[in-house]
Amino acid sequence: MPKKIRQLIADLRKAGFVNTGGKGSHRNFKHPKGPRVTISGKLGDDAKPFQEKLVDKSIEESQDD
Repeated sequence: MPKKIRQLIADLRKAGFVNTGGKGSHRNFKHPKGPRVTISGKLGDDAKPFQEKLVDKSIEESQDD
């Protein structure tokens, strides 16, 4: 069962990402160490597999070092 967009956003915030805004249903998140990620979709929508992978990869990159 795919995660919801709201869960991806919660995961990003827990990892230290900050919402820097966006247009429409797009939200841009930035981590102080550099990684950026854009999530599109309404909060209740199912996340696409590529979005889940992107979020996981971005969180992993932000924790390196």
